[in-house]
Amino acid sequence: MRNRWLATVLAAAGAAVALAACGSSTTSTPTSAGTTPAGSSTTSTTSSASGLKTMSTSSGTILVTASGMAVYWFAPDTSTASKCNSSCASYWPPLTGTPSLASGVTLPDKLGTITRSNGQTQATYDGHPLYTYVSDTTAGQISGNNLNASGGLWYVMTPNGTKISTSSSGGSGGSSPSPSSGSGSGGYGY
Repeated sequence: MRNRWLATVLAAAGAAVALAACGSSTTSTPTSAGTTPAGSSTTSTTSSASGLKTMSTSSGTILVTASGMAVYWFAPDTSTASKCNSSCASYWPPLTGTPSLASGVTLPDKLGTITRSNGQTQATYDGHPLYTYVSDTTAGQISGNNLNASGGLWYVMTPNGTKISTSSSGGSGGSSPSPSSGSGSGGYGY
């Protein structure tokens, strides 16, 4: 009887070791450009331009990604070229791909694209190449607004093109996203 009990315990321990070995194997899953596998410590260098929407914050209504992260534009950019490349793009990841709006969202100005110096397609709104900011860690946070960095000023993108006066030091807001049917004049009045 004692031998049977010992054999059962040893068999169970062997099965547990075998299962643990199976559970620790990893499989590599390919990811698309600009995405990072779950649990990876690698920071993404781009953000997706699909599912853009608006969000009401304590500072005003802003344009955000599908996950609610604030969208920015860079004053030195032109309607055909991004001036934020290399290390700049690691702090200000460009929104890549063809932009689209979340269901039910309308904007007064036009979405478009440019081709970045590295060949990637970058989303634009009203002629401004679009970015997110790595220091924004929660939906609706706008810590990059009015920030002078990478050789120019950064502004959070609004649906009608007005600049929000909140400085980067006071930069968070955030109630739940609300679609905008807005009408606006566009233009940025540099």
